Amino acid sequence: MQRYILVTGGTKGIGRAVIEQFAKNGFHIITCSRNETELQKLKYEIEQGHTFSKVFYKEADLSQKDSLQAFIKYVKGLKVKIDVLVNNSGLFIPGKIHEEDDDALPFMINTNLYSAYYITKAFLGDMIKRRSGHIFNMCSTASITPYINGGSYCISKYALYGMTKVLREETKEHNVRVTAILPGATLTASWEGVDLPPERFMKSEDVALAIHNAYILSENSVVEEMLIRPQLGDI
Repeated sequence: MQRYILVTGGTKGIGRAVIEQFAKNGFHIITCSRNETELQKLKYEIEQGHTFSKVFYKEADLSQKDSLQAFIKYVKGLKVKIDVLVNNSGLFIPGKIHEEDDDALPFMINTNLYSAYYITKAFLGDMIKRRSGHIFNMCSTASITPYINGGSYCISKYALYGMTKVLREETKEHNVRVTAILPGATLTASWEGVDLPPERFMKSEDVALAIHNAYILSENSVVEEMLIRPQLGDI
């Protein structure tokens, strides 16, 4: 049986680790990012390393509605059923609410919230019809903790967390599972340039493994949310 996972923002960090984890377990991959070259590299490496898995991709900037809709159209054109959806695309711009540029909030809402909202709407109907599917939304510890230098980022992640909780209630009776992932500081591109040792951060692979382990539970159970922090706590 062929299985498909759709992961937005799949060329780096947690998204890339999720793709590796699920490819290792026999899934075909559908993904996007804003960089065509990185997508080509991802396809080559995954298909070479996991000969069963095929990678389907499209360059897309999910903060832009036209690009988002083009990606949705591309995925629907593949005419496959999405078994797992990981809304992973996200962006962090540091700043305090009273000091941020006026476009900071709309930009992060578009990227961190609306992309997940519209992609979920596009594929949830088929999951409900099939009574099968698992949606993971990449929230954050910033979804439950107000960080002083994370004004609009926190707002967008609080909203995504709220959306995830509502979605969970809406899909219970349809046998579609919904999970909020709330990772703390993970060693990804968002932390480049920070003067801290790598061991102070979580590994992207650990988050990916946690997502896969939540997925493989029986249909009788669902991990509604998963809070993961570095062993030494938040940074």
